[in-house]
Amino acid sequence: MNVLLIEDDKRISEFIVKGLEENNFTVHLAETGEIARDLIQQDIWDIILMDIMLPGIDGIQLVKLMRFKKNHTPVLMLSALSDTDDKVNALDSGADDYLVKPFHFKELISRVNALTRRTKFNYDKVETLYKLGTLTINPEEHKVTENDKLIDLSPREYKLLLYLLENRNKVIPRTQILNAVWGINYDNNTNVVDVYISYLRNKIEQNHKFIHTIKGTGYMLKEES
Repeated sequence: MNVLLIEDDKRISEFIVKGLEENNFTVHLAETGEIARDLIQQDIWDIILMDIMLPGIDGIQLVKLMRFKKNHTPVLMLSALSDTDDKVNALDSGADDYLVKPFHFKELISRVNALTRRTKFNYDKVETLYKLGTLTINPEEHKVTENDKLIDLSPREYKLLLYLLENRNKVIPRTQILNAVWGINYDNNTNVVDVYISYLRNKIEQNHKFIHTIKGTGYMLKEES
């Protein structure tokens, strides 16, 4: 497995590189955002492990640039920033997972394996198109259209819509959506799901209703009857 590690702290990078290589990963280290940007563009990576606080281009800017350029390589953020807002910002910017430093190395390996396994599974199971009425997602191109009109979604909005489409006609609890789309443990009182559902509705429901609220439970994606 080809891993790009973006970390400017030599002590931490040596620890991670040594541990990954002992687990049969091939690791390339980038110590600045600029070097990482060039490596991301030049090579194909199975996963990218990225610090947030980097000299030059920081991790948030870097992952936003990746997603803007349609690079969907899984990104695991490694950061000493532990506030929920920091995690939400990183995930909403396009990161796939977030691990707070210091961490147990076994957990890092587990998350790396989970992310790469999930990515491979998603590629293996991709349909040509996901369709629901006039709503269409092309997973290979990360394009969403409604009534043949292209809809611009953020990475998190896209991931939420794809998950709803994969589970169309099913009632999905908010906690299940949180775990699948955000991938971290949130306070059950958070309204992040409701906020992003509202964002999606404003973008995809110009002509038809697709997202239905199931009181006290969660949401269901289905064609309006």
